[in-house]
Amino acid sequence: MKEELLSQIKYDGNGLVPAIVQNANTNEVLMMAWMNAESLRLTIESGETWFWSRSRSELWHKGATSGNIQTVVEIRVDCDEDTLLVLVNPAGAACHTGERSCFYRNMAH
Repeated sequence: MKEELLSQIKYDGNGLVPAIVQNANTNEVLMMAWMNAESLRLTIESGETWFWSRSRSELWHKGATSGNIQTVVEIRVDCDEDTLLVLVNPAGAACHTGERSCFYRNMAH
């Protein structure tokens, strides 16, 4: 992500920004998670997704336990600079339930 865009990201009152994670090849939305400045920096530096866990109040490296690493292809910021779109090549399921995507349940047709 270009330095200029990086400095313009608008974090919420808790220092977080929503990050939508999408499969770079299929465009399937895999998950939504939160990033803070440190997890975004780690994501950019490592080329793999890092997030902030609100429930555990700690950084987490996606796939560190499961092996389902997400390799970053591109990070985009929306027009309001308050949401990120992270395009990835996933190495497995995105959801902690084992589903490919966290959005596997249909509420309406």
